[in-house]
Amino acid sequence: MKIYKNVFEKIISLENLFWAWDKFSSDKKKKRDVVEFEWELEQNIFQLHWDLKNKKYRHGTYTSFYIQDPKQRHIHKAIVKDRVLHHAVFSVLNPIFEPTFIAYSLSCRVGKGTHKGVDILDSITKAVSHNIRKPCFVVNALRSTTGILRGEAVEFIDKCLLNLKRWIIHKYLLRLVSILFLRQNRIIETNVFSFMPVHTCIN
Repeated sequence: MKIYKNVFEKIISLENLFWAWDKFSSDKKKKRDVVEFEWELEQNIFQLHWDLKNKKYRHGTYTSFYIQDPKQRHIHKAIVKDRVLHHAVFSVLNPIFEPTFIAYSLSCRVGKGTHKGVDILDSITKAVSHNIRKPCFVVNALRSTTGILRGEAVEFIDKCLLNLKRWIIHKYLLRLVSILFLRQNRIIETNVFSFMPVHTCIN
């Protein structure tokens, strides 16, 4: 099995962080928080790079609000600095993991998504029903992440990180990815150093 090294260095490189900024901000130039970040762009990016390099990075809080799209959705938005980092992490890790995903893994993938899922479901139901259409209801069977028990969430993250360790060796990167995932799903309130099951770290 191939082991990827220097991944963390690629993620936090200034080149990648500035690329992540361009990717993130391309359609958000008029947003107030984005404008404020861009006002001192180089200082902010260099500070983010320094924080990551020296293991001083702390993920900020999320802003909570509702939108109609068209149904009501509860949105949790990270601050600009953290969202730039999200893009930076994704740009380096995605090419590593993308080839390993099964065909029906559709979330957050280029060329996939909800509409692709609907097309796949339609083709499968046609095959199973021999093209005989019957009315049905699709029930949302997924629980909100806020309803997941802490123990279940930690166990799930544990398994994810154990799998990640087989691919990427970097102790701090494992911590960073874990906290980004946990923050994104609003499971626990912590910082990058205060949570990490010992057996998921590489010494």
